[in-house]
Amino acid sequence: MSKRIQAKYKIDRRMGENIWGRPKSPVNTREYGPGQHGQNRRGKLSDFGIHLRAKQKLKGYYGNITEKAFRRLYAEAVRLRGDTSENLIGLLERRLDAVVYRMKFVPTVFAARQFVNHGHVLVNGKKVNIASYMVKPGDVIEVREKSKQMALVLEASASAEREVPDYIEVDHKTMKGSFNSIPKLADVPYPVVMEPNLIVEFYSR
Repeated sequence: MSKRIQAKYKIDRRMGENIWGRPKSPVNTREYGPGQHGQNRRGKLSDFGIHLRAKQKLKGYYGNITEKAFRRLYAEAVRLRGDTSENLIGLLERRLDAVVYRMKFVPTVFAARQFVNHGHVLVNGKKVNIASYMVKPGDVIEVREKSKQMALVLEASASAEREVPDYIEVDHKTMKGSFNSIPKLADVPYPVVMEPNLIVEFYSR
């Protein structure tokens, strides 16, 4: 289960952006922050504030990952060869809950985390119930047979709200797909601009 207690759309309102691109987001009608003073918080951000917001937005997009887990991902991104910001995006997209969300087996990334934790997902034919499990290129991900007719799954797979990205293949008739390659930032269909380079600068202070 996600550790978020408050309504997930508070992230949207705090950021002032519809970070999942969903039609129901309150930002579509109210672009100011939550609370009675929300409309008075539009002051110019400091450099620190800009960097912090970039981190909060990316963490929030993936189901509000804990700071400890996010730092661990960043440390791994630094350790890998190549551009750290691109490595960070690749690691986030390799999370099993993110892959399940991208495959449109569930409507939200929060639902994806719960779906995985409850044992509805198989990776290469074996049940995996750890949302942060790192999927590798070539891995086959599918919905467990008993879970394929769940209303949540059928509605999400039929929705035209999102498209499946090119680095993933999926067959919604069998509820099975494959993770073909680790994407770059430009490959990921974020509804808003993500700036992982600012996150690298934030942690490099």
